Amino acid sequence: MADVPSDAPQHCPGTASEQAGKTSACQGCPNQNLCSSGATKAPDPAIEEIAEKMLTVKHKILVLSGKGGVGKSTFSAHLAHALASDSTKEVALLDVDICGPSIPRIMGLEGEQVHQSGSGWSPVYVEDNLAVMSIGFLLSSPDDAVIWRGPKKNGMIKQFLRDVDWGDLDYLIVDTPPGTSDEHLSIIQYLSSAHIDGAVIVTTPQEVSLQDVRKEIRFCQKVQLPIIGVVENMSGFVCPKCKNTSQIFPPTTGGAERMCEEMNLTLLGRVPLDPRIGKSCDEGKSFLTEFPDSPAAAAYHTIVQSIQAYCLSHVTREESAG
Repeated sequence: MADVPSDAPQHCPGTASEQAGKTSACQGCPNQNLCSSGATKAPDPAIEEIAEKMLTVKHKILVLSGKGGVGKSTFSAHLAHALASDSTKEVALLDVDICGPSIPRIMGLEGEQVHQSGSGWSPVYVEDNLAVMSIGFLLSSPDDAVIWRGPKKNGMIKQFLRDVDWGDLDYLIVDTPPGTSDEHLSIIQYLSSAHIDGAVIVTTPQEVSLQDVRKEIRFCQKVQLPIIGVVENMSGFVCPKCKNTSQIFPPTTGGAERMCEEMNLTLLGRVPLDPRIGKSCDEGKSFLTEFPDSPAAAAYHTIVQSIQAYCLSHVTREESAG
C-alpha cells in the first residue's frame, strides 16, 4: 500500500484511511497522533510542487506494460533517441524502475553519476538535447540490489520529479517497471496536476503477454490515464537474407491487433524481432543510428510519428478546452 509509512506496525490501515490512527494496530505507532489528527489525509504538497516544476515540460509520456521482458525499456530508449534526432527538440528519459534500472546500460551511461547543483540534481546527458535520470546513477555498482519497500520507492520517484533540474523540455519519457503497483500509482499521483499526455503500452504477440497487458490497460482506465496506443514488440523475425518473416512468438489469439480491436485502442505499430537491437542495447548504442534502413528502424519511426501526432492533437484539444 502506497500510503503505509516504512516504520508502520503490522496491519496499518494506511495514512489516508478513515481509520488511520484509530485502530488497535495503531497503538504505539510513532505516527498515531499525526494520523488521528487527519493531517495525513490532506493532499501531498509535493503534487503542486511537481506541477510547478513540470510547467516547463510540454509533453509527458509513460511507457507501460503489465508484463516483464517485453522490451519496454528498449522501446523507451529508442523512443527518446528518435525524438531527440530532431535537434530542435529537448528530450529527457526518466527511469522509475527502481529495482531493475536498465536504462543507464541501454543508453551507454553506465558508471555515470548524478551531480548536485543550486537548482537540483543534474541529469546525465547522452546528447546535448537528450537527458537521462535513473537510480542506477546513484548506486556504487551496477550489481547493487535496491531492497526497498514501497514508501522509499515513492520518495525516490518524488525526488526525480521535483528535485531534478529538467529545464525546458519538449518530451519527458517515463520508463516504468512491469505491473500496476507502487511506482505506477506514485508517478500518476505526482503528475496528476501536470497534464500527462498519455501512456504507450508495450506487448509481445503471444497470449501470455497480452493477459498481463490487458490488466495494465484496465489500470489506465481506472486511474483515468489516457492511452496513446499499443506497440507490439518482437513481432515476427525478418530474415536478413531471404526477407521472409517467421513468427517467433506466434499470436495465437490474434496478437495486439485483435486486442486493440476488442478494447477500442490504437495499434501504433509492430516492431520486428532483430538480434541487433539487443546487441545495440548491450553496447549502449542507438540501434536507429546504427541500422537506419532496417525494418525495425522503419517501424520505430512510424510509431514515433504517430506518438508525435497524438501529442500535437492533445495540445490542440487542451487549448480548445481552455
